[in-house]
Amino acid sequence: MTGYGNAKGQVGGQSVSVEIRSLNSKFLELNLRLPLNFRDRELELRADLGKQIERGKADLVVTIENNDLARRSSINRDIFDAYFNELSSIGKEYHLSDVNLFDIILKMPAVMNTDRTEADTAQWTELQSLIASAVGKFNAFRDNEGRTLQTDLSSRISTILQAVVRLEESEHTRVASVRARLERGLLEVQDQASIDRNRFEQELIYYIEKLDISEEKVRLRSHIDYFRTAMDSPEANGKKLGFIAQEIGREINTIGSKANDASIQRIVVEMKDELEKIKEQLANIL
Repeated sequence: MTGYGNAKGQVGGQSVSVEIRSLNSKFLELNLRLPLNFRDRELELRADLGKQIERGKADLVVTIENNDLARRSSINRDIFDAYFNELSSIGKEYHLSDVNLFDIILKMPAVMNTDRTEADTAQWTELQSLIASAVGKFNAFRDNEGRTLQTDLSSRISTILQAVVRLEESEHTRVASVRARLERGLLEVQDQASIDRNRFEQELIYYIEKLDISEEKVRLRSHIDYFRTAMDSPEANGKKLGFIAQEIGREINTIGSKANDASIQRIVVEMKDELEKIKEQLANIL
């Protein structure tokens, strides 16, 4: 699910901002950007956020202004001098007088000494409080989006259920239509006397039973009820709803393959359209 939350405060006497945002994803993908002095806490923070976010491609960024706690850098003069002497010698040998040795040497390995100061327990506790505040706003954002999605899903699943009722209305005329069509076909046969009417009636019953969609309608209604129950549950049922939607799709497809009727086919197309929109929304549900 998409979400956003932020918080600002003091950590170790410095101003700190925390920002968390997420995009839709079937799985949980956490990207953490922490100051150097808090990197040793990353695994702990990742485990804690995984329980609260559950799903989505989420980015957490912690920014410390004037971050004196994070790092103090100085130049290693011995290594700098060694690089300078070596490069100066090479420059004179090859007549490279315009080369900016200072910028080059600063990028060489081990030239910069970095003393990283680890954050103490008090600073980590203060940062945890800020992160908790940002995550609280983040989840509130998600809750609002979830209620909107629930309203949309409820409307669409109700539309599919209403379509099932319309299927039943169309079925009343379908059997008579099939029988009439077969009768017209028989009338076109030249030798009417050779037709066994009893055998014809048996074949007609068998044919109509093959087109029967009663069981599919019962299962479809059951899946819709289960979908509604799962949607109203306080648990995170996004994946379960996806599985139920697949079962709903199977029943709709079977009804379409058995329809043999233009009006029923139109209703099936409408149900498929609503179901595809439901599946798109389920990618946003925890």
